Amino acid sequence: MIQIDDKLLSDDLFTEHFVCDLSACKGACCIEGDAGAPLEMEEIDQLEADLPQILPYLSEKGKASIEKEGAFVVDVDGEFVTPLNDGKECAFTIFDEKGIAKCGIEQAFLEGKTDFHKPISCHLYPIRVHKGKFHEALNYHKWQICAPACECGSKLKVKVFRFLKGAIIGAYGEEFYEKMEEADRLKSEI
Repeated sequence: MIQIDDKLLSDDLFTEHFVCDLSACKGACCIEGDAGAPLEMEEIDQLEADLPQILPYLSEKGKASIEKEGAFVVDVDGEFVTPLNDGKECAFTIFDEKGIAKCGIEQAFLEGKTDFHKPISCHLYPIRVHKGKFHEALNYHKWQICAPACECGSKLKVKVFRFLKGAIIGAYGEEFYEKMEEADRLKSEI
């Protein structure tokens, strides 16, 4: 582990490679799993406030799930997450003409309808954040459905943290990201 400020970072963020390959995985992370995307409290407020601008981008199934369950639910671990469509994909999932799963929230953001990009848990993926009493731990989550992303990242020689530069800066700031680059430089010198 590497400590930067009050964050503990998994070594894997600096040693493993990752670049999403949507043509290979088809956005499986929006479909697979046993719960929706984890949400922060402030994200729930923004999601609920911007829901009228986001709903037009969603499928009828997604709209029905949100109408039935709301913009968020509590999972078996007591965490706030997005609802699922029939226990499968996230209710905010949309599919493009090639059948690739994408985020309806992000589509609304890209078209200027909301300031909410998408849940930080999705934006930072494959980093999973665990909030402890005195620190946050940023861990690399290895999932078989992301094997194409690992292969692509290895071919391109892109480390996990560099692939997520924009998301990390959005979550923790430019200075924090620069400290990650410095930590990586120091690790490579050892």
